[in-house]
Amino acid sequence: MKKKARRPQEVVSGSEMLLQCCLLCRNAEDDPALFGDKITRAEDKICVHYFCLLTSCGVYQRGEDGEGVLGFLVDDIKQESRRSSRLTCCACKKKGACVGCNVKSCRKTVHFPCGRKSGFVSQFAENFPSYCPDHSPLQSPCATSKADPPELCSVCLDALDGDLSYRVLKCPSCHASWFHRDCVQRQAHSAGLFFFRCTLCNNKDEYQREMLRMGIYIPERDASWELEANAYADLLEVYTHCDAHVCLCANGRAHSAKTGWFEALRCLLCGSRGTHRKCSGLEVDTVDWACPECTKSAEGNASQVASPRAAPRRTPASKRRLHAPPSPVSRKKPSSASASPEELLRALAPAARGAELQVEVVGERALAAALELVRRPDFDATRRLFVRFAERRRAAPLGETARQKFFALLMEQIEQSDVFEGPPGCKDIALHSQALRDDLYFDAGRLLAWSLTCGGPPPAFFSPPLYRRLLDLSDPSDGPPAAREIAEAESGEAGGCNRPTGRLEVRGGLAEDPAGFTLIAGTQLPLRRFREGLQTLGVLDQVQLCPSAFRHVFCAEDAGVDLRRRGDARRWPRGGTSCPTAKRAAAASSPQDR
Repeated sequence: MKKKARRPQEVVSGSEMLLQCCLLCRNAEDDPALFGDKITRAEDKICVHYFCLLTSCGVYQRGEDGEGVLGFLVDDIKQESRRSSRLTCCACKKKGACVGCNVKSCRKTVHFPCGRKSGFVSQFAENFPSYCPDHSPLQSPCATSKADPPELCSVCLDALDGDLSYRVLKCPSCHASWFHRDCVQRQAHSAGLFFFRCTLCNNKDEYQREMLRMGIYIPERDASWELEANAYADLLEVYTHCDAHVCLCANGRAHSAKTGWFEALRCLLCGSRGTHRKCSGLEVDTVDWACPECTKSAEGNASQVASPRAAPRRTPASKRRLHAPPSPVSRKKPSSASASPEELLRALAPAARGAELQVEVVGERALAAALELVRRPDFDATRRLFVRFAERRRAAPLGETARQKFFALLMEQIEQSDVFEGPPGCKDIALHSQALRDDLYFDAGRLLAWSLTCGGPPPAFFSPPLYRRLLDLSDPSDGPPAAREIAEAESGEAGGCNRPTGRLEVRGGLAEDPAGFTLIAGTQLPLRRFREGLQTLGVLDQVQLCPSAFRHVFCAEDAGVDLRRRGDARRWPRGGTSCPTAKRAAAASSPQDR
């Protein structure tokens, strides 16, 4: 009797297991990003993967969207299952292969999941053709690029397996973004048609066309994070909790009255702390309050934190005019109008506080030591620097001499790094994929600004066009007449790279326009990151106030000075120039450098 009672349960369990397997590929895996949505129709006793329906050779969408399974009729799906039951998969050697190579002379067939593992490329466009590894589309490295191929996936940041292949794809626009096939498929599934683009160059149209050609499915919907209900509801909540040491409100810390003693006030600076007026001993008409943590961080700056008791009630118009903290330039600007650039930059250096920053330089590898230093989580540009040279054969410099040697080597090695290109003394921003991935442009700008405020030697190797671009100073001599249009273009075609030519006289434009687009538009991101690094301690803000006075600090002089001098031979110009009306001082080279 017990065995008879168990038999129906075993039969039901077996039918449920069969219903969980896809009718076309006989696979029970459920991964919407790699196999599409798994659709089950209990009334028809079928279960199929969406990608298996799209790529099967013998089933077509003959119904409306509401009929069958997304327009695929149930009878057609069952008929395709019967047809494929006679075909053997060339990967797993089992029956039921419903995906075949689109080349007529090729007889290879696979299950869709087996095809993903064995190198089949299914294109999710037009008639949804599939191609075996012998006939599938390929990608090739950029012939004009001399940079080494990337070693990390730009999506998951894990190591890449060798060169371009079925499992490793690249962006057709920048050629610097390489990624795993599964990673970019999951990115497309999450981002959708409207947000799917290259993670490095942000190209969308060309990138999507290439990914479709290489077998990446892009769902025609919004991004998954935009479809989530109430995804940003937390941003609309206002902090109304009392964080005073002792709360005097009878209704608790979470209570906030509309007016009066127990109205919750938020911190004027951080907005993440609150208090009742009564609990912090404030006046009943106080409207501005700063929490103890922000008050301590502001270190007594009256311009940032005002005394709550002395603050008068603000009008609605005055509440909108809360001033931001002053910039380092406005806070530390020298009072003398005739200060030299060296004095102006030294004035930006804050008073040294805290423990010393210690850096050890092996040989003359100053740039490597400096990069390791600024990338530490505890790096603080306001702390005093202590430099130690690991010299083996001769006595190492100490104290201020070591600091000056360190900054001189650092400036020379920044000039010779991958960030810049061009002849010595006339460098421009370079477009280097590895430097972009390592964010070397930002670090180089930060190190340069830090060196200048610490009394290091002037760089004096910028080209005049780079200096003008750095300060947003337009000049017609910086490039061809269409340089601004090229810089604002989003693609090579918009920049004039596909101009029609009808005469031999204009054939030069076929090379000039792509070169201009690459040199100008391609360096926008590196230049922006370098500018952000140069903002350290307000250096770029100070330079923008006096561009003519600082020109000789960053750019090569016209007097034939040899700017490739090493060590302490590079000096600040004698007889510093005044800011902003003084003329540029001529830098004289020493006899030993000539």
